[in-house]
Amino acid sequence: MIGAIIGDIVGSRFEFDNHRSTEFELFTEDCFITDDSIMTLAVAKAIMETDKSFLSEQIYNRQEENYLDRLSVNVVAVMQEIGKNYPDCGYGGSFGVWIFSNNPQPYGSYGNGAAMRISPVCKIAQSVDEVKLLSKAITGISHNHQEGIKGAEATAMAAYLAKTGYNKELIRKYIEEHYYALKFTLDEIRDSYIFNETCQETVPQAIKAFLESESFEDAIRKAISIGGDSDTVAAITGGIAEVYYGVPEKLIEKALTYMDDNLLEIYYEWYGITR
Repeated sequence: MIGAIIGDIVGSRFEFDNHRSTEFELFTEDCFITDDSIMTLAVAKAIMETDKSFLSEQIYNRQEENYLDRLSVNVVAVMQEIGKNYPDCGYGGSFGVWIFSNNPQPYGSYGNGAAMRISPVCKIAQSVDEVKLLSKAITGISHNHQEGIKGAEATAMAAYLAKTGYNKELIRKYIEEHYYALKFTLDEIRDSYIFNETCQETVPQAIKAFLESESFEDAIRKAISIGGDSDTVAAITGGIAEVYYGVPEKLIEKALTYMDDNLLEIYYEWYGITR
């Protein structure tokens, strides 16, 4: 999760002022937390709340329908609860309406918000099937278009495969066989890639940034360097790169300075449970 948050913070100042190079200062006073980090933390909190409720009932199988249904309910509740405290954090138009709705319903979205918030799934999933079930339960509450479901699942799956020992070539092969063609290089698209908020035009590029990287920091830099929706591309890349490389402690420490106490509380609880 912290990898996605770092990607979001670093990319925040480049979202509408793209920087087509890997040379830049990672953290500046112009960086900030956006909806990408806030909704990622909300997903983590919803998972923790769901786990707590099932532990108290001595039922604990995340693939069972009753767990998945309750998770979906909790994701909606927590996203709204937390999201309403940050009305100006950068929500897309439709999702912003959803956050403040009295009766939030899925609205057929295939926006990349589905993928930027999904990284906590990798940490708890115990199988490929569980990745798919958890990802859909979390994503379908708003982004229920097949491309939204696909984008979130592909992101979570790439991170899960990295967690379970797949090398980059095997990850690339799996993603190409099940989700997206990746037959391009970052150098080939860097001059022409434009701002896009869909999963299908963001997730493949973010995964490719990870695949071409040499370290966690390099992955974030490469994600930023192609332009586009920079904070979200880097958040998606960072969530995968965290699992594969780990994250330097100095980057974690710096990223935490951008969070307020409410967000930090969720962060520390999550890593206290999952580490």
